[in-house]
Amino acid sequence: MQFPSSGHRNLRCPSRGRLSSLIIVFIASVLGMGAGLAEADSHVAGEAADANSKKMDKEKAAPSRVSIETTLGTIIIELNPEEAPKTVANFLQYVESGAYDGTIFHRVISNFMIQGGGFDKDLKKRPTRPRVENEADNALKNDRGTVAMARTGNPHSATNQFFINVQMNASLNHRGKTPRGWGYTVFAKVVEGMKVVDAIKLVRTGDCGQFKEDCPLEPVEMIKVELLESKPAAAP
Repeated sequence: MQFPSSGHRNLRCPSRGRLSSLIIVFIASVLGMGAGLAEADSHVAGEAADANSKKMDKEKAAPSRVSIETTLGTIIIELNPEEAPKTVANFLQYVESGAYDGTIFHRVISNFMIQGGGFDKDLKKRPTRPRVENEADNALKNDRGTVAMARTGNPHSATNQFFINVQMNASLNHRGKTPRGWGYTVFAKVVEGMKVVDAIKLVRTGDCGQFKEDCPLEPVEMIKVELLESKPAAAP
């Protein structure tokens, strides 16, 4: 069967079988294009989700810093909640409640450390929260400029007192889960104001009555201790 001619070459009408085949090929090609677009859209959406996730991770990774304003200057420390989560949480409870404001560095040893947080300038002991579990097995070392929790002979007795190492104190590091081997939990490090720390370690010390030695004769007070606003970590 032929279509009417209009001066042009006659067009042969395909058979039903061939027409069906052409229709199937056409539908398949359209569906294939749609699938390709869907895959592309999915890929773009995935990349956007990954970028957003990385951005959130960077914001979460922004380190928390605490300002310790003293009568000799300001010290900024950076907390390490990843390695010492319980200790950092405990420390921040004291910071955010204002418990460290008005306390002093009551024990200063120039070739060892400066310790404070537990007494006011009249050497009156500040109230404490429950003891915190020792986390000194976190592999952080008592190196110069690190901040660690003070405690009694009981490894798990730290409360509010902390100290800043003015030199590397390897003897304070974790060596084993025994009373003598537990060590002292490092939970932060000085990132600004190490000159202030060095100034404090050189103050004159002696007998303050309650403390017979190593007590600053002129109190070094922590005027204000506060958590600084966290800023997202800078992109590499």
